[in-house]
Amino acid sequence: MVREITLGQYLPGKSPIHRMDPRSKILLLITYIVVIFLCKNFVSLLLMSLFSILIILLTGISFLKYLKSLRMIIFVIIITGILNLFYGSGDVLCELWILKITTGGIYNALFVIVRITILMMVSAVLTYTTSPTDLTDGLERLMKPLTIFHVKVHEIALMMTIALRFIPVLLEETDKIMNAQKARGADMESGNVFQRVKALTPVLIPLFVSSFRRANDLAMAMECRCYNGGKNKTRMKVLRFSKIDLAASIISVVIFAAVIFTNTIFQPVI
Repeated sequence: MVREITLGQYLPGKSPIHRMDPRSKILLLITYIVVIFLCKNFVSLLLMSLFSILIILLTGISFLKYLKSLRMIIFVIIITGILNLFYGSGDVLCELWILKITTGGIYNALFVIVRITILMMVSAVLTYTTSPTDLTDGLERLMKPLTIFHVKVHEIALMMTIALRFIPVLLEETDKIMNAQKARGADMESGNVFQRVKALTPVLIPLFVSSFRRANDLAMAMECRCYNGGKNKTRMKVLRFSKIDLAASIISVVIFAAVIFTNTIFQPVI
């Protein structure tokens, strides 16, 4: 299961989404996140869901890959949906002590589950279609105005990119450690929840040691190559906005405006 998690990976391609400027993708993703939380009814949520499916199809990446990106938060999605069952008005369908499941609660749960699911899947588009180098350059360019306040923009962008890049590496390392412990007779699949958590101790300790070792090796490699951050740094690839970025921005603005419009004419769910 661990090796099937694809969060943080870059999948090369030649789709229109791959060719977009990383700055455009970052800004549109931030706007998408804001708009998805502005959705107040199922009509606006349906528009955002269809728009999300369109984006995913345009990437040319298997839909199964995006479903795998949900594995790490599937527990959070389920718990959030269960909690929202008890919030809402309407006919009471089930009652247990002070807890009541109503028709409104079911609508709330479905609404939140769909919202989180499409939000995570579209967020995965950024890492799937943007190389770590382009992502670093895009973040640095967007945060460049902060240099006026003496903020180390390049270092912040680099740290964020390294963190994303190391997610699949650490997941692969976790899978190797778990297989090694199972080969030594460790049982990590039987027992209750507390016993399973306790059984992960032989995995977490080697994982932390390996993480610090990798971080130290990376730091030494950067020092040996005389890395000095963004000062006087040139770039092999110059970022430029293209017609694809303009078209994507126009389409996004139209969809987002439609979502806001539907919020004003349809009754809100939550």
